[in-house]
Amino acid sequence: MDLKAKIRNINDFPSKGIIFRDITTLVGDGEAYREVIDEFVAQVRPLDVDVILVLDARGFLVGSPVAYVLGTGVVPIRKAGKLPWETYHVEYELEYGTDAFEMHKDAIQPGERVAILDDLLATGGTAKAACDLVQMAGGVVAALGFVVELTDLGGREKLAGYNVFSLVQY
Repeated sequence: MDLKAKIRNINDFPSKGIIFRDITTLVGDGEAYREVIDEFVAQVRPLDVDVILVLDARGFLVGSPVAYVLGTGVVPIRKAGKLPWETYHVEYELEYGTDAFEMHKDAIQPGERVAILDDLLATGGTAKAACDLVQMAGGVVAALGFVVELTDLGGREKLAGYNVFSLVQY
């Protein structure tokens, strides 16, 4: 299936000059969504991961079903101030600003193998922040997987040394 054909392109969102790659049209198509989840499972299963880490918010859509199929736990990373327990905190840069992520301090145990799954790899800021949180907890990043990768923004280079995969490239 041509997954790229299932992704809607929105010009000038969230700011002028940006083309937003909207996966809501892809996940709204049951067959395409199943293909994404099946491919993520195929990529992650051989890595013997303990947990799937999902990024707020579209990462929840792709990572949670993978965890269900693999029988692992799900660790949500949320925007700052959204989690009710003690957290690790990391700030990061986006292609159009800055933000912060948090993760509960007891969400990942030392030595646990983690797959980080999200919708999009752009500059790599959010993905690198997720890696930093895993490492703060003593976990091991086994892989980072993305539905879409914007290759000209250099995110993969920011994640050099990690096992990175993506399903669709622009």
